[in-house]
Amino acid sequence: MLFNWKFRFQNPVFQNIRHVRVVQGLLDFLPPGDIKSVVVFTGEAEFKTEIPQGVFGIAKFMDYLRLQTVEVMSLNRVQFCVGRLETARLAISGKTDVEHVQSLERRHGRAG
Repeated sequence: MLFNWKFRFQNPVFQNIRHVRVVQGLLDFLPPGDIKSVVVFTGEAEFKTEIPQGVFGIAKFMDYLRLQTVEVMSLNRVQFCVGRLETARLAISGKTDVEHVQSLERRHGRAG
């Protein structure tokens, strides 16, 4: 709820799991554990259930990042991965935005 208005949205944890699977498929040369799922909420988000692992408010996320001290891959490898993802993504356009929203509405129903 925001200012007494209710908004439906996908569960970001499940949504992120799907995103991670796609990225793992595109970067199949990396060990699966190298790609982490993290969901960060900003503002005054309140949770009605226990907060799952990998879900943070902004301050806790900063603490989490500070604890990540082991280098997982070189800058060259990161740049290679970015290139692989860039070549696989859809063009950024109003048409792809509309198609994405329509796909979500088919899958989850109209938000409202």
